Amino acid sequence: MTNDLFKTLPQVERILEDPGIAAWYPALSRPLVAHVAADTLAIIREEIREKGVAPEEADILSRIDGACRRLASRRICKVINATGIILHTNMGRAPLPATAWEAVAPTNTGYSNLELDLETGKRGRRNGICPDLLRLLTGCEDALIVNNNAAAILLVLSALAKGKEVIVSRGEQVQIGGGFRIPEILALSGAKLVEVGTTNITTVADYTRAVTDETAMVLIVHTSNFRIRGFTDRPRLAELSAALPPAVLLAVDQGSGTTSERLSGETRVSTLFKDGAHLVCFSGDKILGGPQAGIVAGKAGIVRTLSAHPLQRALRPGKSVYSLLEQCLVERLNGSATGYAEKVLSVTHAELARMGRRILKGIPHEKARLVDAQIATGGGSSPDEYRPSLSIEITPEGRPEDLLRSLRELPTPIIGVIAGDAVRLYLATMHGENERAIAESLRALLAG
Repeated sequence: MTNDLFKTLPQVERILEDPGIAAWYPALSRPLVAHVAADTLAIIREEIREKGVAPEEADILSRIDGACRRLASRRICKVINATGIILHTNMGRAPLPATAWEAVAPTNTGYSNLELDLETGKRGRRNGICPDLLRLLTGCEDALIVNNNAAAILLVLSALAKGKEVIVSRGEQVQIGGGFRIPEILALSGAKLVEVGTTNITTVADYTRAVTDETAMVLIVHTSNFRIRGFTDRPRLAELSAALPPAVLLAVDQGSGTTSERLSGETRVSTLFKDGAHLVCFSGDKILGGPQAGIVAGKAGIVRTLSAHPLQRALRPGKSVYSLLEQCLVERLNGSATGYAEKVLSVTHAELARMGRRILKGIPHEKARLVDAQIATGGGSSPDEYRPSLSIEITPEGRPEDLLRSLRELPTPIIGVIAGDAVRLYLATMHGENERAIAESLRALLAG
């Protein structure tokens, strides 16, 4: 009986000829769709063994279509950030400038001089002119590029402090995105963590008393995503630099990539160098507004040591990152571009209000309205700092979670947040998107 029911199931090749299933080939590839079909049929066979009933072919095709849809939703695609968090890590942090993307397209769709010195015809440095540009932007002597800021910290600790002591304030032993913790990165590098001070107070004397002949560096860590307020104290970097022995390196995990911007709670990289830092590590895809990268900038001799370390080869990025970062830095120095976060924060309340009215035109006020809101920079920068803004507040007839899901299922997903019993779409982080498409999507979802 079971075998007879198995024989009623369509073969994979026949399923792949169905127009609805074949429509997934451009998004998933024919082999992957075939794999999904085979897996679905295997599940259906198990169900037949348990229940003794075979589904209709239309139901089988529907299940395979649904499985393909769920798989396709995992592809990296464009979304609209309506969360009010500008540098949202889950959504790729800072969008790249279109001008930079277009400028480096020929470099990335053909061969490039990634490691070719065009003057001598011999192998050259992979950094291109990024170090030259970063010298002008930050005041460093030299710089190198790795995959991300966590990689930058790991390289610095591995190359300069393996088997030696690294002094870190107890108030700066943070956990960064993805569960990575500063003590764990130190352990992975082979460096020995020396804790000083307390959670809320660390003094210059705490640092200097901890220095021994085995001390390689003092590491100052940006308190990403949180702020300790109240009875707190920490030394100024210039004060700490002046008190440390010359042989002890002073490294700063600045993280945010703040260079020319004026952001509350953030210190510019150039200021850190003026105050005595030997090395500063920061991200390329946060405030700087470039591709994902970790930048290590500082004293030339130290950067040369890092460049020669074997781990640097494992952590270096490819031509896309180098070419995009170069172009973003050129545009920044030319004054023709600003970081994405700075651009969003410069949008006025009046502009947002006009944008909101255009989107809400034709939607009843009882269903959606403009409300005051606050936005955050995000990406670990300016923690606990918010700016006044505006959002669209939607009062759904059903659960707000269901509306959020419907927004995520749009051809271009809109990612909002829940506030009480309503859904909020923050206008600042949607600024520059296709307002007409957003408005049409909202009218369709709220038409019921």
